[in-house]
Amino acid sequence: MRNIKDVANLNQKKVLLRLDLNVPLDSGKITDTTRIDKILPTIKFLLKNKSKIIILSHVGRPKGKIINELSLKPICEDLKKKLKENITLVTKNLKEINSKELFNNEDEKIVMLENLRFNKEEEENNSEFAENLASLADIYVNDAFSCSHRTHASIFEITKFLPSYAGLQLNLEIDALTKITSEIKKPVTCIIGGSKISTKINIIKNLISKFDYIVILGGMANNILKYKGHNIGKSLQEVNCDKIIEEIFFLSKNKNCKIIYPEDVIVGKDLNGSPKIKEVNKVSEDELILDIGPKTIQIVNKLIEKSKTILWNGPAGYFENPNFAKGSLEIAKKIVEKNKANTIYSVAGGGDTVALLNSIGVINNFNFVSTAGGAFLEYLEGKELPGISALN
Repeated sequence: MRNIKDVANLNQKKVLLRLDLNVPLDSGKITDTTRIDKILPTIKFLLKNKSKIIILSHVGRPKGKIINELSLKPICEDLKKKLKENITLVTKNLKEINSKELFNNEDEKIVMLENLRFNKEEEENNSEFAENLASLADIYVNDAFSCSHRTHASIFEITKFLPSYAGLQLNLEIDALTKITSEIKKPVTCIIGGSKISTKINIIKNLISKFDYIVILGGMANNILKYKGHNIGKSLQEVNCDKIIEEIFFLSKNKNCKIIYPEDVIVGKDLNGSPKIKEVNKVSEDELILDIGPKTIQIVNKLIEKSKTILWNGPAGYFENPNFAKGSLEIAKKIVEKNKANTIYSVAGGGDTVALLNSIGVINNFNFVSTAGGAFLEYLEGKELPGISALN
């Protein structure tokens, strides 16, 4: 991919910058600014090189309709404060904007176009819509890795009409994922959680041939425990997944990758209940498995201790309740300890994992934390991402 740093001269060039500013909003207030904070270096780089920046993004799923609650206005205001720059939010219909209408004031450096998904043509990957957007600028920069698994006009089709480059954040994301899937320092461990094993099966299958250990925790582990003949009580589980589990164990044996799952657990009568340590064969019918137990924490931490590379996607339990957060917290603590000693390369991703790391203030103590959801998972599955192939 060509990188924005490869452009010889950005001075006064109009740059169409595709970002993912799809942050959580509550009554017009941003509740998590992680995605905004991560793209600031790219904007600052372009400002330093005296570019004129046209920001493209979306929020939510308006499905081609104008929904005031999904305006980019609060995000625009947040960026103004963080960059200490005046930013104009252009609310005019994107299909009617002319390049001559932008940057009439010499001091104007950044404009933001209103929510792309207010136009149905965006998600339809409409060529005319993409060409119209492209007509506003001299070059295109994709710094929205988290949207790059979508064949949308501002991600895919637009690259046919402008010289196209990867942004700084997108490059960091690709570099980090390459280091844990291709340029691996072994031993390498994947800690994977989540509620449904079927949604992660392709990731597990793709990583089994590359990783030494795959640790399965969270709701996914309940299915393995049940498959192994243990009672899981009222715990979260997925139906009809025995064949998936059989396949995982078959592949891991063939590829010499060890599958680790809980040996003891923390249970409660409900999500707000008191925690109780149980061996996996002692869970009662009226109990929920909500975290991993001390023995399992020790096993996972020993694996982290001897690993050179680690990927973490999905908490160990119901961390929203502090009674069931210990497993996740201890894993985070151990990775941070290894990271500070510079003896591990660590990548974390997934909404719940990012929320956990944010809540305990250690998000900057990992080599890379991905805010991408679907794109992060599809890359780990080994799929080609349309937004990346378009840049290639």
